[in-house]
Amino acid sequence: MPEFDAVVVGSGPNGLTGALELAESGRRVLLLEAAGAFGGGLRSAGLTLPGFTHDVCATVIATALASPALRDRLPGLGVEPLHPEIPAAHPFDDGPAVLFHRSAERTAAGLGRDGAAYLATVGAAAKAGFPLVDSLLAPLGLPKAPLSLIRYGLTGALPATTAAGLLFRGPRARAALAGMAAHSMLDLGGPISAGYGVLLAATAHLVGWPVVKGGSQVMADAMVARLRDLGGEAVTGHRVTALKELPDAETVLLDVTPRQFLEMADLPEAYARKMRRYRYGPGVFKVDWALGGPVPWRDPEVAKAGTVHLGGTLEEIAASERAAVRGRVCDRPYVLLVQPPDPSRAPEGHRTLWAYCHVPNGYDGDMTDAIEAQIERFAPGFRDVVLARHTMGPRALEDHDANYVGGDIGGGAADLRQFLGRPVVSRRPWRTPLEGVYLCSSSTPPGAGVHGMGGLMAARCALRRAGVRSSLRM
Repeated sequence: MPEFDAVVVGSGPNGLTGALELAESGRRVLLLEAAGAFGGGLRSAGLTLPGFTHDVCATVIATALASPALRDRLPGLGVEPLHPEIPAAHPFDDGPAVLFHRSAERTAAGLGRDGAAYLATVGAAAKAGFPLVDSLLAPLGLPKAPLSLIRYGLTGALPATTAAGLLFRGPRARAALAGMAAHSMLDLGGPISAGYGVLLAATAHLVGWPVVKGGSQVMADAMVARLRDLGGEAVTGHRVTALKELPDAETVLLDVTPRQFLEMADLPEAYARKMRRYRYGPGVFKVDWALGGPVPWRDPEVAKAGTVHLGGTLEEIAASERAAVRGRVCDRPYVLLVQPPDPSRAPEGHRTLWAYCHVPNGYDGDMTDAIEAQIERFAPGFRDVVLARHTMGPRALEDHDANYVGGDIGGGAADLRQFLGRPVVSRRPWRTPLEGVYLCSSSTPPGAGVHGMGGLMAARCALRRAGVRSSLRM
């Protein structure tokens, strides 16, 4: 008998979730991680000054709280979500910011004449609740909320620029939708980009946009501890370069992208061609700061928000995202910024902050000044509170995590083509032609995010093949 029933390679959110699903179903699991710490995108480190803790990549865990793979697991892991007073904000050069409150109705009230349209789209998606989220994140099988899914799809299938123009009459609501949709790293003039914006905004009302108390690493470490409690083994500093290096096991889950899979396995040529055709999206350039105090936002309400979208108008944001997709950078890029509501991450009276902008895949320039200029635009005097900064461009991000190919933190372009075939067109895209080998990274459905669904779905494919019942009902 083999020592392990399953081997999981890679400990990002999907690898960790897949490992837990297998272990909770009675499988003996070995988890292997190349880096010196578990977590992949769920890692934290002291990047700037002593006493400051920064999340290296993922911070906001809204999709984890909404996901059927994690929402019931997290409470038992001792992970404490910290909610900002306001989930997200979108400031402007003049006038008040758009504030995304936990209440959809309160958010709509701040949009004036566009409030009714907001409630009819984002508000309706939030009201549909977990059945709609489950239908979107678990893309195969009968949807739990077919009518809500159809209603969502009428807007979600559109380009964000088109949806914003059709839904909203004022520039503030249009810009706010663009800021949400730009999380997708897509050209906002392309199909389905509106869907990302509507769903993300809806999660702010459904579950909030919290961070993990103490840093995202806490969540990763808690999942590893649970795996070990279940009899699994977890090892860091073990890079797998070829599948033949792995111990014998009935199941292998790979939290890797097609590029790494091609390097570590001898694949049938027809499948290998599909892997080689897989496309990666724009990269990111990220800056972390240690601050001597809060950010001096022009609109004081923005200080209450955990996430801030900096980009001004819909037109500016769309131009910035289009440039990144087409291999260019903007002087005034769309900037996604997070100010964690967690005093444990910095000495008393100090703050941590991070932000990134989207850049062409593999970009080797420095966007620090452009990012800080966008913050100064809405928070004059920001640089006066900066004590130290740490930057990571696409190359550094890929060195941190090999899944971030060219700085693409989403595991591959999330456009319509790769929404339908991620990484291949298949009823079970997590399965590979190799017996017992499954892909579970964000390069599989439903894509990027700290939701663990790739791991859950891959593990369920493996359990079904082994005739073992899944531990989790959905």
